[in-house]
Amino acid sequence: MAQKVAKVGVKKVPGYLYFVDKRGDVSRAKMARGRKTRAKKIEKVARVGVKKKPGYLYFIDKRGDISAAKMARGGRKRKKKAKSRKVAKKKKKKTRKKAKKKKKK
Repeated sequence: MAQKVAKVGVKKVPGYLYFVDKRGDVSRAKMARGRKTRAKKIEKVARVGVKKKPGYLYFIDKRGDISAAKMARGGRKRKKKAKSRKVAKKKKKKTRKKAKKKKKK
């Protein structure tokens, strides 16, 4: 599951979204409510400087620490029958096209 990367202990305030920014620091942004279209300012809450690895999702856990979880990639495996059906349909289309060309001649 998730592994704790850094102990920060950020106290969360309701109405804000807490995240790990590009530099690896903890930041927060005011959550959108209603139809207010003004751009919200992003505040730095704590400077941590976590080095991010590709393929991992970084988040602030319940205790206010930075954790990382491996991202699910690839989705569900497909059956091989579905692929063979597509190939069969393509072959049918090609043969139909050839048959139409022969009739025109």
